[in-house]
Amino acid sequence: MKKPYQLIIFDWDGTLMDSVGRIVSSMQATAQELQLPVPTEVAVRDIIGLSLQPAIERLFGRLDEAQHTQFLDVYRDQYVQLDPTPTPLFPHVPEMLVKLKEQGVRLAVATGKARRGLDRVWQETGIGDLFDYSRCADETESKPSPKMLFELVEEAGCQVQDALMIGDSIHDLRMAQAAQMDRMGVDFGVHSAAQLQVFEPLQVLSSWQSFAEQVKAVRAQAIHWSKGEHA
Repeated sequence: MKKPYQLIIFDWDGTLMDSVGRIVSSMQATAQELQLPVPTEVAVRDIIGLSLQPAIERLFGRLDEAQHTQFLDVYRDQYVQLDPTPTPLFPHVPEMLVKLKEQGVRLAVATGKARRGLDRVWQETGIGDLFDYSRCADETESKPSPKMLFELVEEAGCQVQDALMIGDSIHDLRMAQAAQMDRMGVDFGVHSAAQLQVFEPLQVLSSWQSFAEQVKAVRAQAIHWSKGEHA
């Protein structure tokens, strides 16, 4: 980590929540129900992070309006109600976020989920109150457009160079690179460390266990230098 960021922006699916398995199985079940070609696991993993419309187009081509509406309805039912695949938070996520808040770091989410979906998982997990800002795919342009990052830093009243984006997919890191924002990856989501390294992240994490302590150390060092204690 390079500096004491004012704002840390997290992706959600595959970064904070272990929801990739349910997304894959729900997408495959939806395709089967609607008699569309069933995509492979790899194909579905590659679209996670995008908003649903471009994700659907990548997997199935352009659907007409009626088909698209039906797809959204069936997929929502599959993901929310029918698919039994667990979607826990990754280990150490709640305590990591609490420690960051205690250090005075502001937190945000930039996600391919719709607002309704993010609100639902915030309520289910009980951690929504830890985030100061959020942008969802139905509120702005889909990743990898950097627009949601620009909107978040503007809302936070800081500059791009004051923020850090963390995500598990190439769409997250490509978005941050386009915004010229510092970025980090995690290797326990949809894309491997090798795939993420293409976008020059500061680091690729393998767990959340020590991340808050890493942030704390950088912030403490910055305070030390600002007080002239290095002299």
